[in-house]
Amino acid sequence: MRYLVVKNIGELVTMKGSNGLRTGKAMNEVQFLHDAYLVAENGKFIEAGTGLGYQKYCDDAFVVDADQKLVTPGLIDSHTHLVHAGSREHELAMKLAGYSYLEILKQGGGILNTVNHTVKASFDELVDQAQKTLNRMLLHGTTVVEAKSGYGLELSTEVKQLEVARFLDQKHPVKIVNTFMGAHAIPPQYQNDRPKFLALLKEMTEEVKKQNLAEFCDAFCEDGVFSLAETKEILTYAKSLGLGIKMHADEIVPMGGAALAQELGCISADHLMATTESDMERLAQSGTVANLLPLTSFYLNSDYAKARLMIEKGCGVAIATDYNPGSSPCENLQLAMQVACLKMKMTPKEVITAATINAAVSLGLEKTKGSIGAGKDADFVIFDCPNLDYLIYHFGINHVEDVFISGKQVVSKGKIIGE
Repeated sequence: MRYLVVKNIGELVTMKGSNGLRTGKAMNEVQFLHDAYLVAENGKFIEAGTGLGYQKYCDDAFVVDADQKLVTPGLIDSHTHLVHAGSREHELAMKLAGYSYLEILKQGGGILNTVNHTVKASFDELVDQAQKTLNRMLLHGTTVVEAKSGYGLELSTEVKQLEVARFLDQKHPVKIVNTFMGAHAIPPQYQNDRPKFLALLKEMTEEVKKQNLAEFCDAFCEDGVFSLAETKEILTYAKSLGLGIKMHADEIVPMGGAALAQELGCISADHLMATTESDMERLAQSGTVANLLPLTSFYLNSDYAKARLMIEKGCGVAIATDYNPGSSPCENLQLAMQVACLKMKMTPKEVITAATINAAVSLGLEKTKGSIGAGKDADFVIFDCPNLDYLIYHFGINHVEDVFISGKQVVSKGKIIGE
């Protein structure tokens, strides 16, 4: 069959419009088509419309009846720590007892706990665990995932993490974008010799770039982790090598990380729960995406990023799960979208913008992903609900019925095809 036709769509969210970052009021400018259809050929969208315009393709088409359900572009999870070993459920009691994220880290928990497990894990063990995670993400409608390293803090394990993600990018239908994050924590042996670890980070970054293992470099700019000056040194060097740059910024302490992200030209500044209003204004004047992670706040019982204020000031916001074993052990991007609406006061239109086209911009994929339009990859989700508002309103369950990536059906009736 030459064409893929999806007919009888109750509500089609196309995200038609500019492929650039949608900021401020423009995040609410979402196109809806009712009683709609879409058509794809060779893995790309060629048409979307209403009525019976699809019929001219049907003689040579695989036809899907959406039965008046909701269809959106494939969801994009633009901040995850996909590849790791082990889990950290034993830290839950510490969190409930009031220990902070940084206090747990200082006691050898947190990131360092996962580092110990990941260093010891084999390539195949990491593949097995990450593939299970990817499957859960796919079943919840995610078609693109960013995968950070950062659980090695030395070259061989950082490379191993990135190689696992590259392997799964070829094997699994979900597209994976790699980010090198050797600057995730300071290993204990370097706590009293930070310049030595910074020099090692530069060597690791050079090797990652040489082997073409990542598209981006990220650093955790936070009190007790990497200072503003250290983060600037790390990311400036990565940028000089030709890597895109991102930043964990202002997650716990308002250090001015968002302002630094804007100064350096980061493609995204992530977390931002503690960002000041003046730094929000600086972000709004830049092309840097404010990538917000509501499930981290939900799980840690911490403050939420001020998404409503950011949007009112003209920022372009994306939403991601921050999937990781310590502060957001959840693969469900739908839930992140629902929490963003209910706790961060985003509208459903802003939320779908944040999880599609703006998320694509934060990964440099806006020309091929994030909306339904002629020439773009035919990534889309059929949800077993009537409209976008219902997707957000009925929270905590999985609404996905079918998922298509590059025009190929990969989930049918809530199950991955071939499994």
